[in-house]
Amino acid sequence: MGFVPLSSLGQLARPEAIIFDMDGTLFETDTLLVHVHERIFETLRKEGLYMQPTPPVEKLLACLGMLLEDIWRKVMPDASEAAQRRADELMLQYELEGLAAGEGSLYPHVEETLRQLNERGFKLFVASNGLEKYVKEVASHKGIAALFDGLYSAGEYGTASKVQLVARLMADHGVTSAWMVGDRSSDVEAGKGNGLQVVGCAYAVYGRQEELQGSDALISDFRQLLELAGE
Repeated sequence: MGFVPLSSLGQLARPEAIIFDMDGTLFETDTLLVHVHERIFETLRKEGLYMQPTPPVEKLLACLGMLLEDIWRKVMPDASEAAQRRADELMLQYELEGLAAGEGSLYPHVEETLRQLNERGFKLFVASNGLEKYVKEVASHKGIAALFDGLYSAGEYGTASKVQLVARLMADHGVTSAWMVGDRSSDVEAGKGNGLQVVGCAYAVYGRQEELQGSDALISDFRQLLELAGE
């Protein structure tokens, strides 16, 4: 399990906490979202809100990590405000229905790695630009909610950026040293904007490799966090 470092791994200090993005980092979102995407546009057409062909699901997957209001501007820029807001509602509804039905998967080795990090005494958090109920339901349905000291989402705290969300999390819990672990440029910005070291997830397919520029280390397998964390 070799690393693809962006800088010397010796510069990564052991943190008191590790903050994770959700989509594309812990949760392999396309295992849920492909079906949800089709249902959203079927319903929008039935309701007469959007009569264009269904955009490729890849457009939606490429937007993961953005704030919800920005996602639909990218996916269907020609749609009305009413259609975009209805898509918000439908996405959450269909995601929650899918999760309740057992759809969607964590990335390989996520659960056991989180358990080992928890046993080693690290405080674990999630910081996501998603909706509160979605983030909490993913953690609950996938059996990892109890491992976290806090599940933070832009939907719950109304933050305009992940930099603000992570700052709020750190202030609430008195965190002074942490790693930010994620797959998008917003995760790198959230970490660096709060003086944290950043671990980029190079296994995720949603972002482009250049989005992880500025990370202190890249991992290609979630278990590599255990190596980085040391004994």
